[in-house]
Amino acid sequence: MASIPKKVSERLVSGIKKYQTILASAKSRDVGEADTVTIIKDMLQDIFGYDKYSELTSEYAIRGTYCDLATKINGVLQTLIEVKAIGLDLKDQHVKQAVDYAANQGVDWVLLTNGVCWRVYHLTFAKPITNDLIVDIDFTKLNSRSVHDLDLLYLWCKEGWQRSVLGEYHTQQQALSKFFIGAMLQSDPVLEVIRRELRRVSPDVKIDIEQIKSVLVSDVIKRDVIEGEKAEEARKKIAKVASKSLRTTAPKKAHIEIGAVTKSSNEN
Repeated sequence: MASIPKKVSERLVSGIKKYQTILASAKSRDVGEADTVTIIKDMLQDIFGYDKYSELTSEYAIRGTYCDLATKINGVLQTLIEVKAIGLDLKDQHVKQAVDYAANQGVDWVLLTNGVCWRVYHLTFAKPITNDLIVDIDFTKLNSRSVHDLDLLYLWCKEGWQRSVLGEYHTQQQALSKFFIGAMLQSDPVLEVIRRELRRVSPDVKIDIEQIKSVLVSDVIKRDVIEGEKAEEARKKIAKVASKSLRTTAPKKAHIEIGAVTKSSNEN
């Protein structure tokens, strides 16, 4: 992840200390949604660096209904934010509500929060539309001295957004997901490496790729890792990259072969 500018780091440290106290007080008083929205707007400015007058929009209209907040940078809508009362536990139905808002607007990013819990989701516009939880923070448990905690907050800062750190973090999470690694283990290049190492250990035993894949799928990899939409999506992505790699290397190989033939003809 990109390093946090000193000015932003200082703002994050100060914001954690200030708003942990404010949130604790608000939760003890069980304030309602409207007051929670007010706190969130202040946090977005004081901690995350957004100008609450020019870069935050309240009651953002979406097809006859409203999302609580939205962020805009240079006039471009970036994120929809759904806020619940601080004493209300965030549930799946709240996620669906926020995601539906974003899907109607074609917005990739959604923030769901009650002030204490901050959950950032990324939408993938496929059929059906899916969402992945990218960041899940309990603000009251953050440690202002923890580099990891500051890094998580920086993902959502205006400065981090402008440097695309949230997108990069999402890409990294995808690459390290169990579905992606499960699909990678079933790819021919990885299976070939496994076969080579197995033959090194047991040189007298004949083993082919399909046998190795069968053992992986049946006995090694968990069923939920290789089945379902996310697993299929990971396989398609790896296959697409492999196909692209083959198209790139094929012309080079042909060029080398043609060069060799030409050289041989000249020598003759």
